[in-house]
Amino acid sequence: MTKKKIVKADTPETAEKAVKVSKVVEDNVEKTTESAAEKPAAKVFKPTDENKKKATQFRIIAGILWAIAIGLEIFAIMQLRKTPINLGLIIGLLIVDAIFAIGGSLLWKQANRLDPASEKDKVRFFVQNQLGFIVGIIAFLPLIVLMLTNKDMDGKQKGIATTVAVIALAIVSAFGLDFNPASIEKYTEETALVESLMGDDAVFWTKSGRVYHLFDDCYTINSDRTDEIITGKVSQAYELRNIEEICKICLKRAQAGTTAHVEDGGHDHHH
Repeated sequence: MTKKKIVKADTPETAEKAVKVSKVVEDNVEKTTESAAEKPAAKVFKPTDENKKKATQFRIIAGILWAIAIGLEIFAIMQLRKTPINLGLIIGLLIVDAIFAIGGSLLWKQANRLDPASEKDKVRFFVQNQLGFIVGIIAFLPLIVLMLTNKDMDGKQKGIATTVAVIALAIVSAFGLDFNPASIEKYTEETALVESLMGDDAVFWTKSGRVYHLFDDCYTINSDRTDEIITGKVSQAYELRNIEEICKICLKRAQAGTTAHVEDGGHDHHH
């Protein structure tokens, strides 16, 4: 089977402009004991200055979007005090509120992948990674309570408005929650594992993949279904695709110390 094109991953803004090149991965597994002994101990992951700068920019923009979302909530609350109540305006505000809240959450998540928190401080780690969910609750729950207790709204108005608000809250919360938060410890551990097995922090994945690979000729990605394979660092797999785990076939192959093509019928075939 012809090997697929390998695209070098870049930072989020320039990844799509990466130049396609043909690359054949050489044998990176069979390393001598001497060369392995010369390698320094794994260093704690530190984001690059460029990534820290981008993360700060994303967080500032996210904060602005969230502030607008909460401002829209306050404006909607003010509309509830007017009679007659403009139901169409309330629903419109709920929708726009959700859009700004989701936009902020997406940027905040991206910032956390560029500049992750440490798991050592449990409270900060939770708040930093789930802040989008917290903001979503703040931006909608008070409004829902006030709509349910509003005496100027009839049953039909309450039913429509609260239904839209609850759906918006659910969607915003789903975007705000991070089920696979990045962390300094996770980046450090996974990078060290890849370097210990392959001698270099270089992995492979696809645009729709859910795992990253140690070998570009792994049959789960080097197949007729794949047009392009992306290569980059472990941290970039998180930044660009939020990929959370290593391919079990590649891991087994690397641990066995062979570059032979291995097919495991029990693998889940995730790209």
